[in-house]
Amino acid sequence: MNNENKVDLVVAGLIISDNKVLLIHHRKLDRWIPPGGHIDPNETPDGALRREIKEELGMEIEILNRNDIALGGNIVEQLAVPFYANVHSVGDHDHCCFFYLCKPKTETMEINERELKDFKWFTLEQLNDERVPSDVRNISKKAFESLNK
Repeated sequence: MNNENKVDLVVAGLIISDNKVLLIHHRKLDRWIPPGGHIDPNETPDGALRREIKEELGMEIEILNRNDIALGGNIVEQLAVPFYANVHSVGDHDHCCFFYLCKPKTETMEINERELKDFKWFTLEQLNDERVPSDVRNISKKAFESLNK
């Protein structure tokens, strides 16, 4: 991480269904990535992930790895535990990204053509396609492994 770069907080959903992971072809970045986006002010990571996936794909999701520890007190919401987190460069700034394992709650999707070129459900084998960036390939494969334990 470059300490001089601005760091944005973002979320991404590794949506798995029928042994396939959903990736989007992002219009601005021109690459296949998991759906997600920026966390807005006064928004939780869980809320941001649900909102971004709804905006991009018109899809409702269930975020897995929910924290079921009842602490009592003044807890307002228990948040999901990220599957993975990293800081990566997107050119002129960095993204601190929280990745979550998800499954779809709805089957219908409606692509947001302003942000996305396409979407596709990738099998484990299809992730080896040269158009899938290595970091996306690797985290998607780890998501499959985690769910199949």
